[in-house]
Amino acid sequence: MGRPNDAPEVVDALVVGSGFGASVAAHRLASAGKHVVVMERGRPYPPGAFARTPAQMGRNFWDPSEGLYGLFDAWTFRGLEGLVSSGLGGGSLIYANVLLRKDENWFVQESPLPGGGYENWPISRADLDPHYDVVEKMLGATVYPYHDTPKTMAIEAAAVEIGMPAVRPPLAVTFALPGEDPARNLPLAAAAYGSVHAGSRRVTCTLCGECDIGCNTGAKNTLDHTYLSSAAHHGADVRTLHEVRGLRPLDGGGYEVRYVVHDEEHGASTASLPERTIVARRVVLGAGTFGTTFLLLRSRASLPALGPALGTRFSGNGDLLTVLLNCTRDGKPFPVDGGVGPVITTAIRRADAADGDGETGRGFYVEDAGFPGFLSWLVETSQLKPAARRAAAFAWQVVRNRVLAGGQSNISGDLSTLLGDGHLSAGSLPLLGMGRDVPDGRMGLQGGNLEIDWTTATSKAYFADVRDAMERLGDALGADFQDNPLWWARHIITVHPLGGAPIGRHVGEGVCDEFGEVRGHPGLYVVDGAAMPGAVGANPSLTIAAMSDRASTRMLEQDWSQPDAVSIAAPAVSPVTTRAGATSVAFTERMTGPFTLGETDPRRGADLARARRDTLTFVLTITAPDIDAFVADPLHRGQAVGFVESNVLGGRLEVEQGWFNLFARPTGTPGRRMLYRLWLTDAGGTPLTLVGAKDVIDDGGLDAWVDTTTLFTRVVHGHVPPPPDATPDEVAEVLADMESVEEKVPDGTIGAGVLVIKPLDLAKQLTTFRTHGPGGARALAAFGKLFMGEVWDVYVSPKIRSGARG
Repeated sequence: MGRPNDAPEVVDALVVGSGFGASVAAHRLASAGKHVVVMERGRPYPPGAFARTPAQMGRNFWDPSEGLYGLFDAWTFRGLEGLVSSGLGGGSLIYANVLLRKDENWFVQESPLPGGGYENWPISRADLDPHYDVVEKMLGATVYPYHDTPKTMAIEAAAVEIGMPAVRPPLAVTFALPGEDPARNLPLAAAAYGSVHAGSRRVTCTLCGECDIGCNTGAKNTLDHTYLSSAAHHGADVRTLHEVRGLRPLDGGGYEVRYVVHDEEHGASTASLPERTIVARRVVLGAGTFGTTFLLLRSRASLPALGPALGTRFSGNGDLLTVLLNCTRDGKPFPVDGGVGPVITTAIRRADAADGDGETGRGFYVEDAGFPGFLSWLVETSQLKPAARRAAAFAWQVVRNRVLAGGQSNISGDLSTLLGDGHLSAGSLPLLGMGRDVPDGRMGLQGGNLEIDWTTATSKAYFADVRDAMERLGDALGADFQDNPLWWARHIITVHPLGGAPIGRHVGEGVCDEFGEVRGHPGLYVVDGAAMPGAVGANPSLTIAAMSDRASTRMLEQDWSQPDAVSIAAPAVSPVTTRAGATSVAFTERMTGPFTLGETDPRRGADLARARRDTLTFVLTITAPDIDAFVADPLHRGQAVGFVESNVLGGRLEVEQGWFNLFARPTGTPGRRMLYRLWLTDAGGTPLTLVGAKDVIDDGGLDAWVDTTTLFTRVVHGHVPPPPDATPDEVAEVLADMESVEEKVPDGTIGAGVLVIKPLDLAKQLTTFRTHGPGGARALAAFGKLFMGEVWDVYVSPKIRSGARG
């Protein structure tokens, strides 16, 4: 029996994303009999579906606003570039299969950070070891079994030469059939729990080096083939092209989550997609470091207990990409063939000062980073001068054979010379470093977009050590060491972004407790890289999965009572009516200033916001629909439309309804007040009201400019209706009602600050006045007379009267 059309969909758990943390949680909860829905924004990728041709690769990026629904999601920030994935299986689709555990001594305590504070891991290796065991078994962890792969043997020999022996890390790749020796391209039997890719065919690893662009053979034991297929087998509803936009807690428990469904076939713009809602007893955030932190930042007004740690502890896990070119041995080209084998087969570990063995600095790993074999062609053809010389020599040889050599027709040797010996691609090998860089980056919103403030400067010593180890490897291989071009500008490329919603010992240190549950919001969990309080050091995928497995155990021990789905209905508002023949006056106003959450006093809020770099801006078009009624009305009421933009409110919020009062005059009070009331709804669906007041009162000095351009602002929960009509005798009572809004809302004020009109914005504002109706010039004059008359009455008349009495 289905639910009524107007009833919300209610589930036990909504899992957002399908990466390592999300997939593990979906599997654990579904296996325990919970009603689980998984929402993944990307599409599914069965074996054979990953892009390979130039035409396919050109559209293999994620940006629905541009009609792109591909695999790679590329970001650029201050100090770094980020590359993550979008698809069913999350980061497992493009990771290099490595399943290393976080080093026991790298779960640091009270590790000082250069800018102040400490890195603390509230969990230990012992806490995670049982969960590491479970995940490794599910993902089929095995070390690389072949002993004739050139790059593997070359790195192992070079590592011994520099005194840093390499190991072969466990990989989530199937190289052999059960009980048999490794062999390529053998068909794999379906798992007992089936597959989310019905009818797909998987084979053992073909050593094609294409792990990082999607495994078309199915040899990678990615999350769609393992955890997600198991989750679906146990009843989880796995939905692709579903992107979560916001969430809010409900009064009866649980959360209402807002999402959209992408229309890949018709390419509908993201702005036109209708938002839908679902109610869940538990919400498990596993959308990746960028996605989860962005979602929490957008929903901050709905989740007031998030605390000051939101956005902190960002790290790129020490990622550094370099390349060794022209490897040689005894002065001759040495083919290391980076395109043969899985992407990573070896790992060299440099100890950390925390290991206590006499090493200094922060620990790291250096791993071989192979590449798809077809890229070798791009490498060779990109060498224009050698290619041109070979082409010219080939053309001359063909002419010579035909004209001077008696019509020689066999050109096999000439074609071989044309193609070249491939020594550059065969002798090249990328290296990937990762480790314990300094987790002092901060994530936030700027213009509604994700922003990260991070720099290599505080990790300078760490990166110098990583580069030194890589150069020593290069020397041992007789290679030319080459930084990636971004490093010249001290930028890095990270495929392992971490932090933003870290676990911690208390609310000042962590958004989440040690199990990933968000403090102050029961039933909301973060289970992906965002929960890391610092760099993992090793490849982080296994640690993320193990922490999610641990969090899932905790979830299943908790009470799962059904919440009541409580919605907040907007209060009814009488429509505005305008008499026939009325003339309206409108102008546009822009105000901006410091504003933050967790404060009720605007001045204190502004001081705190400056330190946090939190801001709020609004751009409003204010209209007096009937200038005659506006002037006669003792509250001088107008309408306001436009938008509010604030990093702490989740970006840009449209004004759904707005009211403005110009120079309302309480009875018996010399001053005036300009009042604003704006209805908003944040990304989580929580209704908000911005209330603001400009206090226009002569308290000595030339303060008319400050008074008329300074707005003391609060934001409160709920849509607070406007005041009723009032006679002159009732104005004081109505104003008192308007000024105590926060006391009438159960949840109270959630944030405060002070906005101002900057001189340039005021100059622009004066050019925006417009009228509509038969009395244009008269309407402007009436508005100007009202405005200047009130200013005169407040600031000039008292001085004249005082002078006359003197």
